[in-house]
Amino acid sequence: MSWSAKQYVVFEVERTRPVRDLLAALPPIDARSVIDLGCGPGNSTEMLAACYPEAQVAGIDSSADMIAAARGRLPQVRFAVQDLLAWADADPAEDSGAFDVILANAVLQWVPDHAALLPKLVARLAPNGALAVQMPDNLGEPAHELMREVAVGGPWAAKLAASSAARPPLAGAAWYYELLRPLCRVDLWRTTYYHFLSGGAQAVVEWFKGSGLRPFLEPLSGAERSAFLERYTAAIARAYPPAEDGSVLLPFPRMFLTAIR
Repeated sequence: MSWSAKQYVVFEVERTRPVRDLLAALPPIDARSVIDLGCGPGNSTEMLAACYPEAQVAGIDSSADMIAAARGRLPQVRFAVQDLLAWADADPAEDSGAFDVILANAVLQWVPDHAALLPKLVARLAPNGALAVQMPDNLGEPAHELMREVAVGGPWAAKLAASSAARPPLAGAAWYYELLRPLCRVDLWRTTYYHFLSGGAQAVVEWFKGSGLRPFLEPLSGAERSAFLERYTAAIARAYPPAEDGSVLLPFPRMFLTAIR
């Protein structure tokens, strides 16, 4: 069960709002070269290109399905299927040189060892360039706690023993500040978005099928996956009771980081 662009864009409006807010927080930059790391189906790249219409725009993602969707959406942008860690480790002289803006929207939470990774990303910036990062910070929310509970409480427990570790908790804001402040000017903030989803508990499940549920569903057979989702949906219905009109309020905390070299 690989990344699905079709599943991800079901909630495109809600998923795009944080990247719009992130880019709006950057100072004015005369950008000539910008890149979207973990570009997904291109919705974040579209925001990046709109902010810097004179810049050469590129995007990378590890998912071929996501890149195919992004290319269809923005044929003028240079997209590539590439691992983010491999890109960070590449020699800038052999790659595309320095970038004026590096965007990493809702991707670094899946990538390990931020202590090594973030300084490498800052090093890929041109002078006065900006690294703009947004990471979901919601592992303590009921939706994620219930994933882990259902994983350990069912007949699939052995198969899913490592699934909870696929996305480790984020370090605190102070940790990121201390890591980056010797290298650049850092700004950090955390915002909780409240998404109103029509469709009750099933809408919440559909949201996370495009993101957080993937490590739990991927190891399972078709029948196991259906059983897992049935049990998870019932738990979500109890944790997120619907309003009178059937909609559900989904709180979604996110951490934001900007680093100006």
